[in-house]
Amino acid sequence: MRALIQRVSEASVTVEGKTIGEIGPGLLILICAMEGDNEAQADQLAVKISKLRIFKDAAGKMNRSVLDTGGSALVVSQFTLAADTRRGNRPGFSAAAAPAEGERLYEYFAEQLPRLGVEIAKGQFGADMKVRLLNDGPVTVWMDTEQV
Repeated sequence: MRALIQRVSEASVTVEGKTIGEIGPGLLILICAMEGDNEAQADQLAVKISKLRIFKDAAGKMNRSVLDTGGSALVVSQFTLAADTRRGNRPGFSAAAAPAEGERLYEYFAEQLPRLGVEIAKGQFGADMKVRLLNDGPVTVWMDTEQV
């Protein structure tokens, strides 16, 4: 699985003009299931993200996790994280999991974070979403279970 994590002061996702998920301080997690991924990768990624120390401590160093700060996470499906730009100028997305499997793993991943103690809000799989965020830092981290 792939994820792009952004430390945010606030974030929200809107579908057809209606806000369906919003958080205050915490993480915006854009997530993509790749072909061949399974629950083990989702579990691995959820644990790693919940413990990722990218929030400032009292000394101003990135030394606290979303769990330590009591922050929450906005989890948004993002199949374009599977983009292959090696050929031409139009990205290919064949490395992404098939839609049904992608949705299943997205929902599974989102279920794991509350089990780890992270409150979440979600986007809507497959929808045309508008995501608003106020990146804090900015801090943006790329994760791929093949590299974790």
